[in-house]
Amino acid sequence: MRQTNDTPTSFSSKDFVRTKASILVDMPERLIHRGVEQSSSETEFSSERKHPVHVVDLPTKTISMTIGGLLPSQGTNRHRHAYETVIFILEGTGSTFIEDREVSWKAGDAIYVPVWAWHHHVNASGTDSCRYIACENMPLLQNLGGLALREEC
Repeated sequence: MRQTNDTPTSFSSKDFVRTKASILVDMPERLIHRGVEQSSSETEFSSERKHPVHVVDLPTKTISMTIGGLLPSQGTNRHRHAYETVIFILEGTGSTFIEDREVSWKAGDAIYVPVWAWHHHVNASGTDSCRYIACENMPLLQNLGGLALREEC
C-alpha cells in the first residue's frame, strides 16, 4: 500500500473503519534478479550454514526465496525457525530430518518444514551435488514486528 500524508505508519483496532476498499500497486524499480547463483555475495551467510546459499534479492514483502546446494555427502547445521519452508529439489538425492522423522527426497520432490521444527538436510550422494529452492514466509513475519526467529545447533 502506498503511504499518503493521511495514512498512519502503524495501525491499532480503532483504525478498523479505515480499511480501504482498494489497493494501489507499489511498483518497485527492480523486478528481476539475474544470475542469482553467479552474482551472490553471501559468503558469510553460506559459511555460517556450512553450505552454499544464494538469496534471491527481490523486493518481496511476504515471501523469500533462496537457492541452496549441498556438496557430495554434505549436510547442513541442525536448525529451526519460526517461519514455514517449502523446498523444491532441483538436482540430487538426500534426506531431510524433521524432528524425529526422516524424509528421503530426489530431484522433482517438494518438502514441507513446519514452523519451529528442528531439521537438517543431508546429500545422500558421495559423488554428486544437490541443489534446491527454498521458499519461506520469513519477510512476512519480519514485517509483522520482527517475529522471524532462527536458532541453530
